[in-house]
Amino acid sequence: LLVDRLAIFKRFVHFFGVRLRDHGVLDFDASDLRRQPPVDTTWQQIYFCLRTGYYDEARQVAQSSRAAYNFAPLLAEWITTNGAVSSETALTASEECEKMLRMGDRPGRPGYDRKKLLLYAIICGCRRQIDRLLKDLPTLFNTIEDFLWFKLSALREYSSASSSNVANEGLVPYMLEDLQNYLNKFEPSYYTKSGKDPLVYPYILLLSIQSLPAILYLSKEVGEEGYHVDAVHISITLADHGILPEGVGSGQKMGVMDACAEADSIIRQYGSIYLRNGNLDLALEYYAQAAAAMGGGEVSWIGQGNADQQRQRSSMLKQLLTEILLRDGGIQLLLGPSGMGEGELKKYMMDWRSRQQFLLEAAHRCQEAGLYDKSVEIHKRVGAFAMALQTVNKCLSDAVCALAHNMLDGESRAVALIQSGNEILETARYSSEASVQDKDLISEQQIILRQLEAILHIYRLARAGQTVDALRETIKLPCLHLDPQSSNVSVDVFRNLSPHVQACVPDLLKVALNCMDNVRDTDGTLRAVKSKIANLVASNMSRNWPQDLYQKVAQCI
Repeated sequence: LLVDRLAIFKRFVHFFGVRLRDHGVLDFDASDLRRQPPVDTTWQQIYFCLRTGYYDEARQVAQSSRAAYNFAPLLAEWITTNGAVSSETALTASEECEKMLRMGDRPGRPGYDRKKLLLYAIICGCRRQIDRLLKDLPTLFNTIEDFLWFKLSALREYSSASSSNVANEGLVPYMLEDLQNYLNKFEPSYYTKSGKDPLVYPYILLLSIQSLPAILYLSKEVGEEGYHVDAVHISITLADHGILPEGVGSGQKMGVMDACAEADSIIRQYGSIYLRNGNLDLALEYYAQAAAAMGGGEVSWIGQGNADQQRQRSSMLKQLLTEILLRDGGIQLLLGPSGMGEGELKKYMMDWRSRQQFLLEAAHRCQEAGLYDKSVEIHKRVGAFAMALQTVNKCLSDAVCALAHNMLDGESRAVALIQSGNEILETARYSSEASVQDKDLISEQQIILRQLEAILHIYRLARAGQTVDALRETIKLPCLHLDPQSSNVSVDVFRNLSPHVQACVPDLLKVALNCMDNVRDTDGTLRAVKSKIANLVASNMSRNWPQDLYQKVAQCI
């Protein structure tokens, strides 16, 4: 420690030797005290010790110097209380400031006592003294950093209990809002020198505890290099510590959630870049941070935030995780190779029920967006096999209808869907997660799958020219009641028929009628089938089936 302080002293000696070389012999350089008195650097030493963070050294200089004899106890109190000096100390420092401002610079010693003036102004922390000092001595500071350090050092926070005493003495403290209002009087270009020093303005905003305006400014990609990435990571840091709402800045009408939402937006937009580029791992990291920012930062990770924060985080997390889930590779990343408990999702949703509910909602969103394959996969992972089969049947119905209209990909798509449905049935058979109720629902969907598979088989036969076989298979379908041997009692065939199968009926009836055009009716069987089809169509006129079906039926009667 002694070696370190000696090194510090040597650096200060060198610094003062360069800085004050035009002012004569300095007190620590004087070898012959009988000659002209050396320049006293007490106030310079105290000022620069404080300026560089060496508070103990500043206190030692003050205590060992006769010039700073009266200042030493004031400085000691300021350091000990972190600037919250008593009203008596503030008043003493203010009176000393008044005395120096009336006196002005002493002849032959220009500028030296200005450091003393600055130090007493810092101890005082009085708005009136600071404003007067900056007005009367506009050239006090050479750099914006020195100016800001002085302003920040002079800031005060005081309790309402002591505020009346301070106000009565005319010592209204210099508050953070005063600093913010002063800094915000100037445009950003004033600080950045019209863009030449783009980081100066956000630097000033951060130092004056205007963190949200700072990151919003950085997020606009200022300068040639662009600092959007800095805005993102500063946002994460500030949000994680929960200090963004306190850094909104003066004059900003913004609530706690608004500040969190701004940070969330910046982080989320950055994460979406990785999402678009296919880097789902990094997208997930930033999306998780964005959701945490929405929930108040670190407290949201450990469940210590208030109910509203937890709700906001949960809602945003679900939204962002769904975005990842819908991407190629998203299911594998979040859920792992099988099931739903081996992937990254368990880091963010540790409760099994929460994961299950989230995935069911995500699967529903997939269906709404037309991402049926993903919906099926998610439902399978959750163990919702009946829902997975229902989606397969919906898509199979569409594929069968497409085949009926001679769309080229209809058959291959239908074959793949039947295979998928069979795999789901096989998995469900050996799954321990399916309840008795689930098994009943699975059985219902299995019946629908087999009905659609039978319709697909009829279309294949018809397209292959096997019209008799196609017609025979159509008549055998129990759901349509076209068997000519059965009675002509009116039956509502659609009462218990799935909508997915119902959608295929009009095209199936047309195929059957076309097949009968190419088969000789030797025993009246075809006439009976045509009659049943005509009755079926007539009893369902309200369904607005295709006009060409009605015309075909009319031709056959």
